[in-house]
Amino acid sequence: MSNQQNKIDNLIANLCPGGVVLKQLGEIARIRHGKDYKSLGNGQIPVYGSGGIMTYVDTYSYDKPTVLIPRKGSITNIFYVEKPFWNVDTIYYTEIDTQVLIPKFFYYFMKTVDLLALDTGSGRPSLTMEILNKLRIPIPPLAVQKEIVKILNSFIELEAELEAELEAELEARKKQYDHYRTKLLTFKDNVRYATLGEVMTIVRGASPRPIQSFLTKNIDGVNWIKIGDVNPGAKFVTQTSQKITPEGAKKSRFLKKGDFILSNSMSFGRPYIMGIDGCIHDGWIAMSAFEKNFIPDFLYHLLRSNIVQKYWQQKASSGTVQNLNADIVRGTNVPVPSLEEQKVISDLLDKFDTLVNDISVGLPSELNARRSQYEYYRNKLLSFKEYVG
Repeated sequence: MSNQQNKIDNLIANLCPGGVVLKQLGEIARIRHGKDYKSLGNGQIPVYGSGGIMTYVDTYSYDKPTVLIPRKGSITNIFYVEKPFWNVDTIYYTEIDTQVLIPKFFYYFMKTVDLLALDTGSGRPSLTMEILNKLRIPIPPLAVQKEIVKILNSFIELEAELEAELEAELEARKKQYDHYRTKLLTFKDNVRYATLGEVMTIVRGASPRPIQSFLTKNIDGVNWIKIGDVNPGAKFVTQTSQKITPEGAKKSRFLKKGDFILSNSMSFGRPYIMGIDGCIHDGWIAMSAFEKNFIPDFLYHLLRSNIVQKYWQQKASSGTVQNLNADIVRGTNVPVPSLEEQKVISDLLDKFDTLVNDISVGLPSELNARRSQYEYYRNKLLSFKEYVG
């Protein structure tokens, strides 16, 4: 990066030694409103709103390189578009004077602007044309703009490559883990098989109604476990955002630390181990009293295995609505090896699980580090001494 920065510094020193001219956006670009798309036909042209692409139509509002700036809603969502598009009234497009400003350079500069500080909306965030037109934009020589765009493009490409590599590595580890989990959980005839209903207690959760009448912040409140309280990648339920009264708990299903729960709709069949005591509503299935037949870690891996998950997927999808009920879970036939063998298997699978989780945690951390580096250099490259004539 130092060589590239030196090149930029040399270009600025030669082409604009006195500094860079700043102009108001309204002097170098025209901001255009969007329109409704509902009267247009279906097609291949993307329709942009402040949240991104909404649909595709057969007509475009503009077909030259531009920067889209939200008018309402997600006002920090800046888009660079080179191909024909349609925009609705929640996002502006810009007709840029390319004799003085390269659209991609303008895009990168706009990404450094704190647009939330320009918000004029009393409720929903808003940016007015009047405020945007007064934004002061640095206009270095085109040669400088091109070089900065080239450098920042390379950062974006490197970030995309890194993300693809890390995701490919994660996918490879997951496949390896699934392969060995299936292999370790496939037994010969000498292992006992039983339905889950024969080796544990399985019941559906219950909800006191109306639930709002039983929510409490009192110290004697009982943890009330909802789907939003669990992390999809987590093994344990460790906290809840709400509690219910002891009276509400009597109308619900109370579970102890160490019991299992399964989601029975949406991403159904995902097991979690209770890391706390608490109550579950009827969107969960509870599994308890399994200790004579299973150690918790082995049971966790077994329930997550392809063998069990595919069975549940097949059974739950047979109706008009995908739903995993307690009867399906009770009727699931599974191997029940000795507790000693379960310990050996679960220890091995825990190691594989750690390998997958390490890269799952490391992937966003590595990407965030790269993004921070990119933002640092972007802000540095787009900071200029102003020319005072």
